[in-house]
Amino acid sequence: MHASFPAFLVRRFIAGVLTVCALAACSKPAEPWHLTDVSGHLPDLDFSLVDDGGQPVTGESFAGRTTLVYFGYTHCPDVCPETMARLMQVLERVGPDADKARIVFISVDPARDTPALLRSYVRAFDDKHAVGLTGTDRAIERVAQRYRVAYQMEKRAPDGAYEVTHSSAVYIFDAAGHARLLATEQDSADAIATDLKRVIDAKAS
Repeated sequence: MHASFPAFLVRRFIAGVLTVCALAACSKPAEPWHLTDVSGHLPDLDFSLVDDGGQPVTGESFAGRTTLVYFGYTHCPDVCPETMARLMQVLERVGPDADKARIVFISVDPARDTPALLRSYVRAFDDKHAVGLTGTDRAIERVAQRYRVAYQMEKRAPDGAYEVTHSSAVYIFDAAGHARLLATEQDSADAIATDLKRVIDAKAS
């Protein structure tokens, strides 16, 4: 028959187990995300483009801010304005923490989207939290390939007009520039706002 452990050793063992559980968060599993978690699956925020003020800008320019990146173009008839309007709703729901976030609209139509045109476009939605970016064809291609964004210019109309088909996802990067979440057309403003606030509130890893 085995001897019993002294009471003080039992108490010490229990205290140790509770400490380990607390450190490992074993008492409560992490709350699931509403959006698609892409942590570790996409590269950090990194590019070299031109902002809507005509100034060079890189991914590091947004360090310290939670960044929502969307690829679109100013002549887009439906998806782009709808997405931008939804992101405005998201920031409204986030409240004061919206000042810790930035919406980055990257043009997939650099031939027409000059910095001045982008500035007018994004400021029509939000003149405080949104910025438009453009660049050379090659620069846009590089950043699109980096985040697996597909886009293609469609056949020109007789008057020279054309549309650009493109991916419509919104990429969310934390304050350290790490890719965290992916929002699609199916995700509501409430779902995006809830997860965005969690990213903003969490310490960047």
